[in-house]
Amino acid sequence: MSINPYDLSMQRRTFLGQSALGLGALALSNLLGRSALGSTAPTDPLLATKGALPVLHHAARAKRVIFLCMAGGPSHLELFDEKPELAKLDGQAMPESYTAGQPIAQLQGKELLCWGPRAKFDSYGQSGQRIGHFLPSMAQHADDMCIVRSMVTEQINHDPAHTFMNTGTSISGRPSMGAWINYGLGSEADDLPGFVVMTSRSGRYPQPVSSRQWHSGFLPSKHQGVTFHSTGEPVHYVSNPPGVDTQRQQDVVETLGALNRLHNAEADDPEIAARVSQYELAFRMQASVPTLTNISDEPQHVLDAYGVSGADGSFAYNCLLARRLAERGVRFVQLYHRGWDHHDNLDGFMKQSCESVDKPTSALLSDLKERGMLEDTLVVWGGEFGRTPMAQKKAANSKLGRDHHIKGFSMALFGGGVKGGVTYGATDELGYNAIENVVHVHDLHATMLHLLGVDHKRLTYRYQGRDFRLTDVAGHVVKDILV
Repeated sequence: MSINPYDLSMQRRTFLGQSALGLGALALSNLLGRSALGSTAPTDPLLATKGALPVLHHAARAKRVIFLCMAGGPSHLELFDEKPELAKLDGQAMPESYTAGQPIAQLQGKELLCWGPRAKFDSYGQSGQRIGHFLPSMAQHADDMCIVRSMVTEQINHDPAHTFMNTGTSISGRPSMGAWINYGLGSEADDLPGFVVMTSRSGRYPQPVSSRQWHSGFLPSKHQGVTFHSTGEPVHYVSNPPGVDTQRQQDVVETLGALNRLHNAEADDPEIAARVSQYELAFRMQASVPTLTNISDEPQHVLDAYGVSGADGSFAYNCLLARRLAERGVRFVQLYHRGWDHHDNLDGFMKQSCESVDKPTSALLSDLKERGMLEDTLVVWGGEFGRTPMAQKKAANSKLGRDHHIKGFSMALFGGGVKGGVTYGATDELGYNAIENVVHVHDLHATMLHLLGVDHKRLTYRYQGRDFRLTDVAGHVVKDILV
């Protein structure tokens, strides 16, 4: 009689050991009155999630995040941080007390001259927020805007700074913030991924943005960001090849799932389970994605508000898709707009970049608000760092620009439990150092998670013998900006 080798694959010692562990965990769970996953019993259905957290740590103010990343580093000095004293010192030597021993990217060893703001600032809304003239449409949302003027980060070059902004560390290969949120909370949508990424470009020499920025790192791969494209197929390979209909594709997916589950029963590998769920999600996306990206059902006044003319790869089109993704239950949407690395011709490139994003961002905020979604959608607008108060000249005949800057810059937040009409923190009189209510990237991450109902210290993942988290061993919730 032939014997199936899988019947003999578990040794007696392994069986007894695993059985003992299982009985011990069951007994401990019963004694503590808690589930094996650590959730408090009984579970509050209002706090339940679809992710690794059985329940939220506290009631959430936001259900989702739309992160608008101005890749390259927009200048806070022209947008959100008015500096009259810098204007007075225009063309004069930058005081050495500011710059001595400080990290400077491309201005190191060069003559450092103050360069006054290139924008005219005005007061907007009942709150009187001071905003530069480059963002006239976003400025109309001043009373819904929380301007954080005291951001700081730790990496002064683009790729490491993006890595730090996205993952909380400069070490490549760690999970991104979207992956952490997707892991902890899961997606509200059954036919779309919980984390979607889109890119667009305009302005000065768009810096590349690596797909590592939305990777899942050591988290199961199903939590990584899925890139949507505006030309060709929205998602690669989402359509069936010629000769394969929906029923045939379903048969393939079900068979692959069954085979993988058989293998997983022996291997107990989380990546196998992730692969099964991704096959099934991809099959459901074959029906949902074409409907999602077909914007012909949008009223003309909505298309006009965004400035959308079709699937043209623009930031405007991506903003409209972001709203459509959000209302379908996608947990984290990240839009990268590349083109903010303004080392020269700041006046011209700032105008070009702002014109690409100002109207669509405003339309997105209005659209969310009209649909009653802004109150539970956190919208974050900003870059990986800011720009220097000192001028930079790339070549003898080039116009002036600004270098990378990490010691003080601005970001804007809207909705999702954040106070509107508030300016928080401050930089010094030249816009160089954050000096009041300093907000580190770890603090931003902690606050985002808090608004989603998650304690950043308790969303952890065991890897290589250590419990990791998005905020590493730091981070504080910025409670003063919360409703």
